[in-house]
Amino acid sequence: MQEQDFLAGQAFLLAMKKRWTTGLYSQLQEKCHLQAAHNGQPLQLADIRTFLEPDPDYQIFAWLERHLQKMKYSGPYGLAPYHRERTEQLSAQLTAEGAAERLELADDFEQPAYYQAVDIHQQPGGVWSEAVSGLIYERGARTTTPMLGQEHRDLHDRFAELVLENVGQLPQRAAILDLGCGFGKSTRPFWELAPEAIITGVDLAAPCLQLAAAEAARAGRQNILFRQADARDTGCAPESQDLVTSTMLLHEMPGTGLRAMLAESFQLLKPGGWAVHLDFWLLRDAFDRFIFEGHSQRNNEPFMRALFDMDVKAEAEAVGFEAVELTAFAEDSNIDPESWPFWRFPWTVFAMQKPA
Repeated sequence: MQEQDFLAGQAFLLAMKKRWTTGLYSQLQEKCHLQAAHNGQPLQLADIRTFLEPDPDYQIFAWLERHLQKMKYSGPYGLAPYHRERTEQLSAQLTAEGAAERLELADDFEQPAYYQAVDIHQQPGGVWSEAVSGLIYERGARTTTPMLGQEHRDLHDRFAELVLENVGQLPQRAAILDLGCGFGKSTRPFWELAPEAIITGVDLAAPCLQLAAAEAARAGRQNILFRQADARDTGCAPESQDLVTSTMLLHEMPGTGLRAMLAESFQLLKPGGWAVHLDFWLLRDAFDRFIFEGHSQRNNEPFMRALFDMDVKAEAEAVGFEAVELTAFAEDSNIDPESWPFWRFPWTVFAMQKPA
């Protein structure tokens, strides 16, 4: 595959996705608004299913969501074939001087069954199964949400700023644990904003962790370690962390796993410490619920629907957390989560504190 063909193919898919997130999504939303006005009352979820599922515009919307993602990863100009053809060449990006000091992999690590059961996000083989999996995931994450313009700031930076501004005064050398850190995109803003902090990133996928450690080494970051471990049982010492965080992890595990992760976070935190997670939860209405139930199925994210059904606040309080708050999060300064007219994830901040 020629480089220029790959870039052109990916650019075409991104342009199609922008059309999908704006024009097609807005058409469906407007149809529901008009139907609700006709009925004289808001549509319930069952009403929307009956109304939209046979609608040709919705069927096109659903087909494009599934197949644009499939083509992005597995098509003739997809991320997987492009990176696989260049495995030897690209593997250099997974190494850097000092990276080994920042990386801890387990030789006998056993992936959870739920994690292997489906190719999450439709990435073939998942993010853990081959040398270039982390690189494929990193490249794919660049276009998860089409850019909103020149003023767009990365949501990970905005989230880290919000966390560090709102959890109170952390010690200068605070211990921060980033669960489900992937290739380190969610971890980087914390080491940039809290350069003296001692940071541990935990993930299941060795290829992602290798990329994260190499990036940290190239950035000259000293007090950081990327460990292969399960967020449900990290192996970290009890009461060793000042802050536990995650980004887009809660919806990637079954309910039993989420409960175990909350319990693990609680016992890892020092008294008075905070856990703050960013994920998808606060839906505006039944239309949002319908759209993201479909997204859960079409994008191979089988546990998202279960997360919507869960009372996360009650679950957090059940393991001992207090001051549990769920608030809408704007991934860009131009976005009002309540009125944004185009497709977007229902970003939600889950903040909770261990009693002091």
